[in-house]
Parts: sequence; C-alpha cells; structure tokens
Amino acid sequence: MKKRLFLLTLSICIVFLLSSCGSQKQAPAVSPPADETVALTVWGAEEDEALLQEIFASFQTHYAGQADFQITYQAQSESNCKDVLLGDLEGGADVFAFADDQVAALAAAGGLDPVADAAAIRSASLPAAAEAASVENTLYAYPLTADNGYFLYYNKAYFTETDVQSLNRMLEIAAQAEKLVTMDWSSAWYVYAFFGNTGLEVGLNEDGLTNYCTWNGTDGPIRGVDVAQAMLDIAASPAFANRPDTEFLAGVRDGTVIAGISGVWNAVAVQEAWGANMGAAKLPAFTCAGQEVQMASFSGCKLIGVNAYSAHPDWAAKLAEWITSEENQRLRFEMRGQGPANINAANSPEVQSSPAIAALLEQSNYSQVQRVGGKFWDPVAEFSGSMAQGNPSGTSLQAQLDRLVEGVSER
Repeated sequence: MKKRLFLLTLSICIVFLLSSCGSQKQAPAVSPPADETVALTVWGAEEDEALLQEIFASFQTHYAGQADFQITYQAQSESNCKDVLLGDLEGGADVFAFADDQVAALAAAGGLDPVADAAAIRSASLPAAAEAASVENTLYAYPLTADNGYFLYYNKAYFTETDVQSLNRMLEIAAQAEKLVTMDWSSAWYVYAFFGNTGLEVGLNEDGLTNYCTWNGTDGPIRGVDVAQAMLDIAASPAFANRPDTEFLAGVRDGTVIAGISGVWNAVAVQEAWGANMGAAKLPAFTCAGQEVQMASFSGCKLIGVNAYSAHPDWAAKLAEWITSEENQRLRFEMRGQGPANINAANSPEVQSSPAIAALLEQSNYSQVQRVGGKFWDPVAEFSGSMAQGNPSGTSLQAQLDRLVEGVSER
C-alpha cells in the first residue's frame, strides 16, 4: 500500500514538473555589451581644421570596432590655449595644441600629466622638440612641429653659399651693390642671436617666472660690451637696416633688400619675389672680440597636450600620439607647410627640399628653446634700439648693459 502511494505521489510530481516546464517561456539570449562611447574634444588652430578632420577619420578607421568615437573639433588659438584651459580644466578639451612656452605653467597647474611612453616619444622626436615638451627632463606633451624659429633668407643673385656664412662678408657685398641686409632689432626675440653663443646667459629662475641674466658680464673670453660693440659695428654699415617683418618683405618685393633674418611664415612671399634665386641658410657668424661667433636663435615648437582631467585619458593619449605620428606630421607638412618635430619626417626628402625648413633645421643646432619670463622683452628691446641708432645718448655700453640686466632680472 505504501509502495503504491509512493509511486502515485511520484507520478503526480513528474506530471506537475513536466507541465510546469512546458508552460515556461524560453529565456532570452544574453546580448553582448554595447560598444564604449568615447567622446573627445580637440582644440586646434582654425587653419588646421581640414587637416585635423582628415586625421580624425584615419584614427577612427584604425581603431574601428574598439569604441564608438565622437570627436569634436573646436578652433582655439595655440598662443593663449593655456589661459583658456586653466580657466576651466574639467570643462576644457581632452586634446589640445599649444605653444611650448606654456608647458611649464600647464604642468604646474595640474593640467598635464607626464607622458606615459616618454622614451619612445623622445627617441622619435628632434632633441630640441623633446626638450621643448619637457619640464625638468619630464616629458609632458607630444612634439608636433619644430618650426617656430628664424634663419637667413638670401638672394642667390648676389650671394654664394660661402658668402652667407659670414655677416661681415654679406654686408660688404650688399654695400657694393647698394642693397640692404635686414634684421629686426626692435624684437628681443631676434636680438638673442648675438648673445646666445657667447657664454653670456639668460633664462628662467626656479620660480618659473623671473629671469637670471649675465649679458653684462665682464669676465670670460667674450664680455657683454664686446657684443654691444659688435652690434654697433653692424649698425654702422650702410648695408644694414633694422626692419620688422613687414618692412623686410616690402624691401624683398621692391628689390632693395637682398637678405634678411625671418621665419618660415614668409617663405611663400619671398619665393614669389625671388623665384629660383631664393636661398635660405642657417644664420651667419658675426665678428665679436676678434672672433667669428655663430649667431644663435630662440626656437619654439607646437605641442599636443592631453588634459589630465579627461574622462577618457587613455583614448585621449592615443589620439595625441596619432596626431603627432610620423605619417601625420608628414601630412601636416604637405597640407600646411609646417616643419615636423618627428626625426624621420624632418629628414624626409620632401621636407629637406624645402629651403626654409631645411635652413631652420640647420639652425636648430645653434638654437635654444625660448624660456624667459615677461620682464625679458622690454629692457632688451630698449638696449638694442640704442645700438641700432648708433648709441645716440653716448651712455657707456657697460652702463646700458647693467640697466638691461637689472630690468630683465627684476622680480
């Protein structure tokens, strides 16, 4: 009896279970997680929009399937990027282009983190460009261009490649032809050329704001007064003219100027004026204290930064690397004529065939990354203005240099 009751109960249970299973709906299949949405805002120069859009497209193609990218371009001047970004770091761009003299302030304010793959980026970049992207040997940004500097334009109808090695020789030739060689002494940026390779120094103090300066030095093989006297000798030549960029170009076009110191931004205009006779070279040497001293230059670079507050720091870094890759720096040169910071791109036949870029790269061996505070500019311009006019006040050169250093070093 118990056995039959057990079997009956078991049968009822089996029927119940079977009917329950049959009444259940089939469980839906688990769908794969949706692709990650990566929204990135990029700040760049207004003139770079078409170039950047092409770079964004290739980036998205390369990383297709890894994320859903929403890349937004916004025009932003590279010269004041720092001020805009630091006004709202959390609301600022994920990736941005900026001038290298802003890197220290951005890093100090926490807007930039050290670059993760610094060794690879350094090895792929021109040394001066890597230095420009660094603060105390720590890389904080990705080098993009290395063309913010100056060099010599000259007319091949008057000068040989040997002639342009010496400023004195150039002035002699120009005087004989009743033509001019120009340089802008109203700008302290250019005047650095006379002091940079003399052992006399200028630079930022550890506070990153104030300057040190030894341009009035009285010891060493070249003293400050030696440089000042050399500038007076140059200014005394009838073939020398102290002219800003606009007047340099005007002289190139009307034929009165046959050589001058300027940058890549004037390459097209000079080429149009001189045609096949356009030449470009590193800066010449000038005579100082009985020596031939190679003229120096300030150099500058454009950099790409990654906002330390980006919501997608890894992808922002990948995009920064992509924008500054060798291939895209070559593309930038083709589309915008800007000099690459990447070593391979800078040494490519296409770049080397550009007289202006090749001259700038040659001058980079004698250049110094611009690192000076705001007090540098006016005192130097005041001094060089006096030299350009032949020291009309008659004030001693040492006194004028002491005044310069006092102003530059003011705290």
